[in-house]
Amino acid sequence: MSPTRYLTAAFYKFVDLPDYAERKPALLAFCEARNVKGLILLAREGINSTIAGAPDDVHAVLTHLRADPLLADLQHKESFADKAPFYRMKVRLKKEIVTMQVDGISPTHMAGTYVKPEDWNALISDPEVVVVDTRNDYEVDIGTFAGAINPHIKTFAELPQWVQQSEQLTTSGGKKPKVAMFCTGGIRCEKSTAYMRAIGYDEVYHLEGGILKYLETVAPENSLWKGECFVFDERVSVGHGLVPGHHGLCRACRQPLEDGATASPLYEAGVSCPRCHAHTSDTQKNSARERQRQWELAKARQQVHIGAVLPKPVTG
Repeated sequence: MSPTRYLTAAFYKFVDLPDYAERKPALLAFCEARNVKGLILLAREGINSTIAGAPDDVHAVLTHLRADPLLADLQHKESFADKAPFYRMKVRLKKEIVTMQVDGISPTHMAGTYVKPEDWNALISDPEVVVVDTRNDYEVDIGTFAGAINPHIKTFAELPQWVQQSEQLTTSGGKKPKVAMFCTGGIRCEKSTAYMRAIGYDEVYHLEGGILKYLETVAPENSLWKGECFVFDERVSVGHGLVPGHHGLCRACRQPLEDGATASPLYEAGVSCPRCHAHTSDTQKNSARERQRQWELAKARQQVHIGAVLPKPVTG
């Protein structure tokens, strides 16, 4: 294996971890000892992470985690890259591993019914099923399932309010509709279906393994997916077979560039794009320009610029 070949592992698990804060030092030390980089989020409700490094080292971290009976069945997704996806190792303590800001929601005890990718088409083709994309608006913009509702949310924490106000989810004749929800890798729709059940929706389903597993499993000629799927790493977007897509990334807001964005006068590499230009101050733009200048200098010298923004876990 070439020393420049990196394995990326993305994983999450909802599980009760009352001692999550005490787990941080040993877990960070183990990752650093194996020269594994990335980000691990720990909370009372579980773990969410993307890490990368030499394959043996990444697998060693996964083995270390699975040695804990609470994480013995931890599932992960793999991909390879020729350059380091991360430059640091961080273990962060959070209130939630995916932020919804609704107390008492536990996917461990009340998530919806899993639906395998090969069965998903039949479910969402049922006219009695309301299909909801639980991702942020910029993710939905570049791809989604045919017929899915776009809640037009900017953060996952806005989803509960949308659910409460949605006409499509309004009770008909005293009976709540069947609901199918999906997200990138499974974590958001597990939590959103748990929320739906908590507020009285009995028939709630979610796509097992998320969009990524669907694109990996279902052949293009049988697919109901339209467009590409945004991912939180250097690929930016993927299509069927998880082949990297054509979208670029705005390094300022970390969102995909819309078609024609680089030709806009509001676009400046590493500083702004049409989507985020109006939302940052001159001071923030000048700081971004300096960061971009340092990144370009490091690239010209074939050095690693460790000031790069650490991406979020990509399991969403």
